[in-house]
Amino acid sequence: MAPRGGRQMKILGICGSPRNGNTEWMIERVLEAARNAGAETEHILIKDWDIRLCTGCLTCEMTDKQTPGVCVIKDDMEAILGKMLAADAFVFGTPVYFYMLSGLLKNFMDRTIPIWPLLKNKTAAGVAVAEDAAGKALENLRTYADVCNLEWIGDVSAYAKDPGDLAANEGVAAALGGLGRRVVGGTEQ
Repeated sequence: MAPRGGRQMKILGICGSPRNGNTEWMIERVLEAARNAGAETEHILIKDWDIRLCTGCLTCEMTDKQTPGVCVIKDDMEAILGKMLAADAFVFGTPVYFYMLSGLLKNFMDRTIPIWPLLKNKTAAGVAVAEDAAGKALENLRTYADVCNLEWIGDVSAYAKDPGDLAANEGVAAALGGLGRRVVGGTEQ
């Protein structure tokens, strides 16, 4: 689903891993394929940003359908929300902890309350890496996409224990490349 007006598609990769490793590598493979297909990409490592915990006060909720809400927490999330509004698509990535998405990514998603209605009709995809089973992690990502009315393009999961384990896995790399091309093309798997 290319953006209208002939401009270059913008894809934002959002990594919910607290360490450098397989999740980051997976997102980067998706973004690399998207860049090769003509998209502009940016990779956000949540761990490198000052993003505090959501307090659940809900003062940030939108009051109308056009204007983003404003969070009372002053940290780096405001800048990321702007990047999300400017993006056409997202690639969410998470390691699997207790068969769910990471707490880091869940807090990030909670902090998108000020803009979530404005994300409608953007495209999303997901990647997850687990030691033995992806559990509900991909379902968690799809649920977030559903709540935000994002068009879910697809996902890839892989199994690895230690950082760097996936780097030599050509099959996973190929699947991630295909996902990146689908995000740019707007076609579901």
